[in-house]
Amino acid sequence: MRLVIDQLRGGVPEREIVQGISLTIGPGEVHAVMGPNGAGKSTLAGLLLGRPGYAVTGGSVRLEGEGDPLELLDLPTWQRAQAGLFLAMQKPLEVPGVSLVDALSAGFAAGGRDPSQVGARLAEEADRVGFERRFLDRPLNVDLSGGERKRNETVQLGVLQPRFAVLDEIDSGLDVDALRAVARRVEAETTERGLGVLVITHFSRVLTELQADHIHVLSRGRIVASGGPELAHQLEAEGYARYEPDDQDALPAPGLAPPVSAPDDDPFADPLA
Repeated sequence: MRLVIDQLRGGVPEREIVQGISLTIGPGEVHAVMGPNGAGKSTLAGLLLGRPGYAVTGGSVRLEGEGDPLELLDLPTWQRAQAGLFLAMQKPLEVPGVSLVDALSAGFAAGGRDPSQVGARLAEEADRVGFERRFLDRPLNVDLSGGERKRNETVQLGVLQPRFAVLDEIDSGLDVDALRAVARRVEAETTERGLGVLVITHFSRVLTELQADHIHVLSRGRIVASGGPELAHQLEAEGYARYEPDDQDALPAPGLAPPVSAPDDDPFADPLA
């Protein structure tokens, strides 16, 4: 099974941010998308999972390799998740009144799996990433620190066992120990189950534990360079200046209006990140 992103374009109303991204992620592969603020990294994640407020303007996102290709862009977000796509959000949301156990049990039931398995698997996954078991019955992410929320996202990934995971800055807000625990757990999923990973990050520190097969540099909504792990080290040493477009390239595409800001009540991250 492969996740095929083919010339994907889209963004927020009146602004196309992602401008033709193509990637193919196979089982067990880790692809890292790196770039400066405003490159379109989080927009890419939003388009892949069908985030409200984002619109696809072109391209395709398919699961290929088992029967006929499945076009994910034709599906609502919950069906993309059931097909095997998982998003670890940059800023995980609080969900008062709904515990982690309840949320994952509902997910199991919707996917035709036995919800009675959730409790034991949650405890096992919590132990693997150092997430305290007392948080498992707490309303989802309520009163958790940023680092605890990222561990929580990793616990959910381990329990749900998706085919592909999109990790939107999973390393932000983590101290050294938490980063190591989270990255190692995701790395284990790639080797134990063949999880395919698209990790979005500014920095290479998460890649010291989560071994990337391919590094892609995103600038102004386009992939402008790709390479192996050595590219991440180069970016860490030199920054992104060499990949910034000149003034002409930086102009908005013809027919598009100037940038618009996200709604004030948008609970997600900055769409231009």
